[in-house]
Amino acid sequence: MSVVPSGAAIRVRTPASSANLGPGFDSIGLALGVWDELDFTVTDQPGLRIEVAGSGADGVPRDESHLVYRSLVRGLRELGVEPPVGLLMQTRNAVPHGRGMGSSATAIVSGVAAAHGLAAYLGSAAPSPGGSVEIDLDAVNSLASELEGHPDNASATVFGGMTLSFTPDVVDPAARVTPTVTVRLPLHPDLTAIVFVPEATLATHTARALLPERIPLRDAALNSARAALLVEAATRRPELLVPATRDWLHQEARRPSYAASMALVDRLRTAGHAATISGAGPSVLALTTHDRVDDVTAGDDSWRRLVPGIPAHGVTVSAR
Repeated sequence: MSVVPSGAAIRVRTPASSANLGPGFDSIGLALGVWDELDFTVTDQPGLRIEVAGSGADGVPRDESHLVYRSLVRGLRELGVEPPVGLLMQTRNAVPHGRGMGSSATAIVSGVAAAHGLAAYLGSAAPSPGGSVEIDLDAVNSLASELEGHPDNASATVFGGMTLSFTPDVVDPAARVTPTVTVRLPLHPDLTAIVFVPEATLATHTARALLPERIPLRDAALNSARAALLVEAATRRPELLVPATRDWLHQEARRPSYAASMALVDRLRTAGHAATISGAGPSVLALTTHDRVDDVTAGDDSWRRLVPGIPAHGVTVSAR
């Protein structure tokens, strides 16, 4: 295997995301303009050093079990590159952990994108400091989605904007990574997002454990119609956002785990706003138009209100 030379240094910027958007369970995602920034430096000094600042800094490991590092190692090995013997990884986290804003997908995408960025130093010409490093976003998307377990958050974080992702019907049995196909949707220019973030956290595995194994055929039909309508509403007719974000698959089943969040969703929807649980929760996402942003409020001070915007691009890598 190849080895990344000492002195290779990159910066990775990776956005938050919201998944599902109501009916698009495990398939539709939306990038949010809240960014983690990570620096990777290959050093002569053996060993892994991790420095963490920002969200989750007190709770994440500083060893090889760190999710970003594990994703980096897997990404390098898929590229036929050995993990560096010496590495300094510095992360500045802005994406809230455990709030339904895709923090795990952000970490995974950051690690896989960093692998592609470091591998660029093995070419005939090393990247120029300060310059952008071109990476294979489709390859990053497929591996990150496989590591995450579903593509909704990962794909939005990779590509930015609003994404619709699926696994092809026919997969090459020799493929080392299951491919994920992602369609980037051309969003209506008036569309924007608001996120209400609570103090409470909720682990994704806890929320998923509440989902039923089976759902009624009627509910599946209703949900599929609204998922299709969501594409039309987000791209051409935002006046349809409220009915387009109605869900029958996952939110009600998980209501006991985020009762306050569902109460806020109910209040916002009654007021005519397209509100959903953001990912696995407990944050609440509201899709609206720029002229209505000031009208979308939680009504109390227990929620941190973010208007992050929807970035047109996802993860980026630059040389340092």
